[in-house]
Amino acid sequence: MKRIGATVILAGAALVAVAAPAGAQSVADSAAVVATALDYIDGFYTSDAARMERALHPDLAKRIVGNPAGPDSRLQNMTAEQLVQATAMDGAGRIPEEARREDVEILDIYHNMASVRIDAGMWIDYLHVARWNGEWKIVNVLWEMAPRD
Repeated sequence: MKRIGATVILAGAALVAVAAPAGAQSVADSAAVVATALDYIDGFYTSDAARMERALHPDLAKRIVGNPAGPDSRLQNMTAEQLVQATAMDGAGRIPEEARREDVEILDIYHNMASVRIDAGMWIDYLHVARWNGEWKIVNVLWEMAPRD
């Protein structure tokens, strides 16, 4: 599996955290948010349902817009339970190893919430992550397939 961006993102997060106002974010929070995003994407790639479940809030909503150009656009939804089950059933089994990416970028982090982008190669995920009972959990995912080359 390629680990292209996670290390760079952690180093960048550390620099941002030093310059950020007190209370806005910490290096530890940034690292925990990235770790949560990696549990999500790596858990999926390795069919590790426990790792996927660890990353998710139980009320997760994962959505993609079907037929986005219309006229019959619709939201396709997946729950945390469905995502954990798909992970356990080798949902990523048909994705070639060379197509798998896990580039994680924190777009914004503020106190107890963060927005994160994952470039997974074949698709892009935008995550909303929240501190829940002291741990960072993914509460929303909006995703879209990446254009094919």
